[in-house]
Amino acid sequence: MSCLDLNLSCICGVASEGVMRAPLRWVLWDVKDTLLKVRASVGEQYCKEAERVGLDLSPVEVEAAFLQAYRQQSRGYPNYGISKGLDGRSWWMGVVRDTFSRCGVQDPALLNTVAHNLYHNFCNSENWEVFPDSLKALEHCSSLGLKLGVVSNFDIRLEEILRVCGLRSHFSFLITSEEAGVAKPSPAIFNQALLKCGVPAASVAHIGDHYVNDYLASRSVGINGFLLDRHNKPNRPDVPRKHLLSSLEELPSQLKQHMV
Repeated sequence: MSCLDLNLSCICGVASEGVMRAPLRWVLWDVKDTLLKVRASVGEQYCKEAERVGLDLSPVEVEAAFLQAYRQQSRGYPNYGISKGLDGRSWWMGVVRDTFSRCGVQDPALLNTVAHNLYHNFCNSENWEVFPDSLKALEHCSSLGLKLGVVSNFDIRLEEILRVCGLRSHFSFLITSEEAGVAKPSPAIFNQALLKCGVPAASVAHIGDHYVNDYLASRSVGINGFLLDRHNKPNRPDVPRKHLLSSLEELPSQLKQHMV
């Protein structure tokens, strides 16, 4: 489901309300660009792999080609093409093949080799950087007696990525959009998470960096959404200051206010 599929006017109305009326029991987390990020640009990482098979390409050219390939694949096959018989691996391999095809690489065997290698390479810890405040925030939440889960628009590699980055043990469950068959901002993926939590939405918080996918979507089902803004983007008038975090260091003090 795209952002346009949401009734944003309704969601904004929910987001503007103070929904914390029950003691907090769970904290749900987005992952990419919330707890960790890709260490180098896609262009750089793709070119590094291309060099191993004898290709000499420009990271800038590859980055531009990737963005075009990614957008086209996302439009034609949203959420890894699950509804059309694809999975995360075949979806990403299609993106990689299209990326390098746009850069003039036409050998099918070579394209498949690079695509296969890159899909697996992104499970390696050296390709990811955990934000300095992430681990401490997770530990602090656990020390408060809160249980933690993940709701992410990611493929099934996420569990291994969290494991190699030293974060997996903090979470009671993971829900990826590939496994759920539905992606944020659809309320359905958050409803799946609420079933796993086994508590009312008002006893659950969600932390993420995306205004629509994380903040508005979580609050549309009654979850207490917080918007992480590490880059101090222009404030949105419909997001109360108490819902904004410039760093995860601010989170524990916010959560303590809603615990019994």
